[in-house]
Amino acid sequence: MARSVLPETVDRLINEFARLPGIGPKSASRLTFYLLRASGDQALDLAEALQDLKERTRFCSVCYNITEQDPCLICQDDTRDAHVLCVVEEPLDVLAIERSRAFNGRYHVLHGAISPVEGIGPEDLRVEELIKRVQDGAFSEIILATNPTLEGESTALYLQRRLADSDIRLTRLARGLPVGGDLEYTDEITLVRALEGREELK
Repeated sequence: MARSVLPETVDRLINEFARLPGIGPKSASRLTFYLLRASGDQALDLAEALQDLKERTRFCSVCYNITEQDPCLICQDDTRDAHVLCVVEEPLDVLAIERSRAFNGRYHVLHGAISPVEGIGPEDLRVEELIKRVQDGAFSEIILATNPTLEGESTALYLQRRLADSDIRLTRLARGLPVGGDLEYTDEITLVRALEGREELK
């Protein structure tokens, strides 16, 4: 294995960038050399933002969305409908649905989807917290808003079976969403239609 001709500090940052999803070795190198050429404050601002991210953010103890205060602002909002719960895979999905302005209920973030290929089972997600929340709450409807992917569909089916005994209306987002897509990349109009045309699970 050839030795790197780069200083250790540069090599380390390239390797750290390359560990991020969607960042290959070339992109990692470009980002590193961009920061080397940038004004002194930009690199320090990035370092400070990363430190703040790790020190100040946490998961809401109610919905498990990311937040700086617990419970999060959505869970604290008394104007939202406390009887409708939207279950999503990731915090980015909450952001996508909120941008649509078509939903005014509460959320529950699973932090992933069931994927046997990747070794992710229900025990790796916030499923038990969801079941307990449903048992303790007064929900009239639960929207299973997992992504329209194989993993998302498997997760929705599993949740449907786990919640089958509850006397709560279970719905799924309408098929206006593209199969194989992610909520975070869906445009606002499609999300509005999908929320308005959600289907009851039987």
